[in-house]
Amino acid sequence: MATYLKNSIFLVVCFLLLISCNGVEQVYKKGQSHFEKGEYELAIQLLKPLAEKGYEPLMTNFLIAESYRLSNRIQFSAPFYQKSKLAGNSDKLISYRLAYAAKANGNYEEEKNQLQAFIASKPVKNIRTRAEIELEQLDEIAALANKKTPVEVENIEGNSSGAEFAPRILDGDLIISGTKKSEVYKNNGLPMVGLYRAKLKTPSAIASIDLFSNAVFQSNANEGTPAFSKDGTVMVFARGNTGKKDMSPDVDLYISRKENGQWSNPDYLGISDSLAWDGSPAFSADGKTLYFASNRRGGKGGLDLYRVNMDNSGRFGRAINMGAAINTAGDELFPFVSEDGKLYFSSNGHAGLGGLDLFVASRNGNEIEVEHLGQPINSISDDFGLILTDENHGYFSSNRAGGRGDDDIYYFTGKGIEDRWWSSEVLKDPEKQAEKIVRYYLKPQFVDMNGKGLPNVKYRIRKNGETLGTATSDKFGNVPTIDLAENDEIELLGEKDEYLTKRENFSMEGRAIPPILLKKEITDTTFTLAIAMDKPEVGKEITQLYQVNTIYYDLDKADIRPDAAEELDKIVLFLKDNEYVNIELGSHTDARASTGYNLKLSQRRAESAVNYIISKGIDAKRLKAKGYGESQLINECADGVNCSEEMHQQNRRTEFVITEIKTE
Repeated sequence: MATYLKNSIFLVVCFLLLISCNGVEQVYKKGQSHFEKGEYELAIQLLKPLAEKGYEPLMTNFLIAESYRLSNRIQFSAPFYQKSKLAGNSDKLISYRLAYAAKANGNYEEEKNQLQAFIASKPVKNIRTRAEIELEQLDEIAALANKKTPVEVENIEGNSSGAEFAPRILDGDLIISGTKKSEVYKNNGLPMVGLYRAKLKTPSAIASIDLFSNAVFQSNANEGTPAFSKDGTVMVFARGNTGKKDMSPDVDLYISRKENGQWSNPDYLGISDSLAWDGSPAFSADGKTLYFASNRRGGKGGLDLYRVNMDNSGRFGRAINMGAAINTAGDELFPFVSEDGKLYFSSNGHAGLGGLDLFVASRNGNEIEVEHLGQPINSISDDFGLILTDENHGYFSSNRAGGRGDDDIYYFTGKGIEDRWWSSEVLKDPEKQAEKIVRYYLKPQFVDMNGKGLPNVKYRIRKNGETLGTATSDKFGNVPTIDLAENDEIELLGEKDEYLTKRENFSMEGRAIPPILLKKEITDTTFTLAIAMDKPEVGKEITQLYQVNTIYYDLDKADIRPDAAEELDKIVLFLKDNEYVNIELGSHTDARASTGYNLKLSQRRAESAVNYIISKGIDAKRLKAKGYGESQLINECADGVNCSEEMHQQNRRTEFVITEIKTE
């Protein structure tokens, strides 16, 4: 009886332990699922108790640390990265992350140690370069930390325990972005952001806060960072990060117009890149130029600042990157342009105290000078969204210690702000100001698909839109070396019998060596460019070999998006260069909806792409539109499989294949 009783107790204990273990495992999987969906606050809440109990310490602590970093709270991540590392995590990036966590807490010596450890681990080149730049910039931090500016900074009355940021002045009121919606943003656990009108009783005190506009308000999305035209009748703002599976997780720009005293329903602004984050817009003082931040392809690193002109009819032109003097491998965002044309912005790529710091860029002759605004406007926390109300007063946002909530709005008063009272002694140091020169060159070569030089290729070179000349490559396919400047754009067009005509572009954008990394007075840098030429073949896909990417569609749509139009324009050029080639445009859908519906949807997509190309002057007889529905998925996202929106997006595509090669 006693033995039976002991065995029964043992079985009960084992059963309870099994239930407990299974329960812990389920909690872990649920936390992991929240992390994968970008619901970082929910992931932290579930995984922290598991980390305290020592469950799967390598991954549990790592996911918590990453959740803090990806929700802009890297200052809390360090202990969890360290515990993951102690548990055996050998990811080289941990030292890199720990460096920035140390910086966010003002521990510059620890940042230096972690950066040195990361560089010594021989990481991949692009992120190693970022670490090297940051390490070099640490020498400037002591001077920046001692740089005081004659301003008084005041946390304005009316900030809440949530977040208020990105102030703008409109009709004497403060228009702010605030976390005041009823729905919670699962990324950081705060309410979603909306636009609000704050009535001021004094410049540093809010009397009341009301919703800015019912027409603009969307309950399940973040909306903020408004920019207003000079006359106050046009507003551009950012909207996105809904977290819903059937909506884009990215941020895009929207436009609303004031008509009869009311703001119109917002329209998607065409300068947005639907595959990128576009936000924090600002108009120039004259209202003719819009500035914004984006991480679209072709930038310098993370978020870059762009500008786009607006004509008298309110139409926007092409977005232009602001260049290497302003944009870095880090993030630049929250631009503001003063009356005299100075550009204020936030960055974590220029030398700063920590997080986002505030800078001003101004032109001195042909040079653009970028200067740190010093303390107390800057701190070791995020400082951003500065505006001037006149030459001596303004507002900015910060999540610095001592605030009332997450992000707060601060009011500052100074004297001679526009007289550049913050000029840094560091920038005047003659040793640091010694001019260093880089001479850039491009060495092109035409090659076949095996990398062997192609002789006697007839080519044309264009630099910045102007033709430099035409000639023929030598017997090894070589083209004479081309001199380059920092902003040059080169196009080479090669023609050879029995080969497809090839058009290759080379841009200096993002290739210039950061001045801080220059060691010699004169540095020569030669870029090699192998231009691969292929023979025409039926069934061959027109791929990135011709600098053409697959185009994509929004859910249940056949419209040609702006990013798709750019790729179709390349197809137009390909067809004009190779007039004897016909192609098929094969379109696809994701697995959602019925097979029959998707087949019809894919056909509409193919026809939409074909019609776009025809509108550019290509003969319709050279094009075939073919819809394949959901029959050719390129990943596992079939019916019944739980996939992210990004994975479904991969299937909503059109591809380009050669179907006929006409002979004389």
